[in-house]
Amino acid sequence: MPESIVAVPGAGTIGAVPAAAAPTRIVLVGYGPVGARLVEELLPVVRAGLATLTVVGAEAADAYNRVLIADYAVGRSDRGALDLTDTDAARAAGVDIRTGEIVTRINRVRRTVTLGDGTDLGYDRIVLATGARANVPTLDGVTRVRRSLMCPPSDAASLDTADAPLPRGVTALRDLDDAETVLATVRSGGRIVVLGAGVLGMEFALAAAQAGSDVCVVYHADIPLNRNLDRGGGTVLARSARRAGVTMVSHARAESILFTADTDGHDRFDALICADGKQIPGDLLVLSCGIGARTELAGLAGLSVSTGILVDESLRSWTDPAIFAIGDCAHVAPRPAPGASQAAPAGGPTGLIGPGWRQADWLAARFTAEIEHDARAGAVTSPATAAAADVAAPADFEPALAVQAHGVVMLKAEGIDVVTAGDTSADPWDFDPAHPDDGHGAAEPVHGRDCAGAPVPAPPRLGVSQWADPEHGRYVKMVTRGGILTGFICVGMPRTGAELTLLFERGSELPADRSLLLRYDGPDVDPAGGGDAFAPDGTVCWCNGVTVGAITASAEAGNTDVACIGSATRAGTGCGGCRGRIGEVLERFARTNSTEILG
Repeated sequence: MPESIVAVPGAGTIGAVPAAAAPTRIVLVGYGPVGARLVEELLPVVRAGLATLTVVGAEAADAYNRVLIADYAVGRSDRGALDLTDTDAARAAGVDIRTGEIVTRINRVRRTVTLGDGTDLGYDRIVLATGARANVPTLDGVTRVRRSLMCPPSDAASLDTADAPLPRGVTALRDLDDAETVLATVRSGGRIVVLGAGVLGMEFALAAAQAGSDVCVVYHADIPLNRNLDRGGGTVLARSARRAGVTMVSHARAESILFTADTDGHDRFDALICADGKQIPGDLLVLSCGIGARTELAGLAGLSVSTGILVDESLRSWTDPAIFAIGDCAHVAPRPAPGASQAAPAGGPTGLIGPGWRQADWLAARFTAEIEHDARAGAVTSPATAAAADVAAPADFEPALAVQAHGVVMLKAEGIDVVTAGDTSADPWDFDPAHPDDGHGAAEPVHGRDCAGAPVPAPPRLGVSQWADPEHGRYVKMVTRGGILTGFICVGMPRTGAELTLLFERGSELPADRSLLLRYDGPDVDPAGGGDAFAPDGTVCWCNGVTVGAITASAEAGNTDVACIGSATRAGTGCGGCRGRIGEVLERFARTNSTEILG
């Protein structure tokens, strides 16, 4: 029997594997950034003939990095900078990639998927990476799409818009066509109105302002990023945005759109009308009102869905063990026990590229290990041959279950750095009922008694430290429990933010003098110097989980610039916000090497 060499991502190379008589049929629905990562990681088993992989992508274009689409929309980067994978190489390896097509039905009994043209594809395992679509708010003048689970669209062009495309001059900036629309407005010097002040909306607004556009951000809350920042951090961010040339309009509830007649007689966006009567004119309205998981296909197939497609910690559907989901469409939650409450599960899709990529890596490793195991087991005819083939039991090769990373949120913009994580809702003067003393070293109080009458210690003491310098656009808030960092906000202080991110990731205790952390952004601090920020296990690239140690090892192998590090480790190829940190690690590596050589 012919043999193949199979490489498991992150696990080196597996020994010779007998080719399976019937390759495992895998169908991937969705060819976005997360789907493309799964394809890349499954190439070894496809090349070895152990699996067939069919990819169905709704967009006609090859997979590209949606996180960087705002940079492309304002002319900061070219189309090539968005490329994520080599589709031609994947096809050459045997992957069947079908772009511009849509799956309209999953038949779980026959284990087939039906495409828009009526073609049926068989599968043994199906992975849903359908992503998310932009939320379209209720506005007079914009027809909201009403989707029927019993009548899904049959063509890719109407997947999001159905029979109700957005009016001219209104876009959501989710795909390349949207980006081209925005780019034309930026180049013509038109005024852009952004509805929504979340991370994506603010990043785009700041990028467009830097490109020279007149930009106005309209939002209902009192501060931007109100789900991630407190009043202090949000106020500092808003002031920094105004200094960068962005008009910020808070406490504004948009109600309708005013149109003007285009040259061909069609309506085009002219102004956004708010509930208090304000009219905010513009040439383009960009909707940045959040996203929602694409779950229609899963719902039609009878799969359990909530805010996303419900999957357990192994990314397997609650409903069907042959179906998996990853990325923005996946809602990872523990499978409820039989007879348990039917309350909606907590959590939901993160909307971040990093967790999606980690899910793709983990699932590919699991598939590879299981497929390789099945191939070995299929060649076993006796206990003796089983021992010779070294067939492992499933428990021996199954990696750890997929775990959601901490919710570190970063806003990347020229001259404005924002990073936040954890629970930051507490204020310095909040009363801590578990510790009613004055907080000056009193003994930990008893927090009631358990069923046996034994005393139950109180939860760790709450601590909140704040520092603000609005004039220079700086703000830091640190929340601790028992001295351990449980949440933080950092605006305008990138090195302090990097250090706090590391401490949060490790669950570390902060120094008693919190002001020491502010000195990382002082004028006399060398960014390439020592410190915990350059510890080998410190994460530099959160999108791809790349550490200082991995970057240093890559530099030792000859990759001494940011682009080469990205090619070798993927660091900096997600949101791009860590490229400055990568440069600092490389600078420190260069200095250390020079010292060793001179010494």
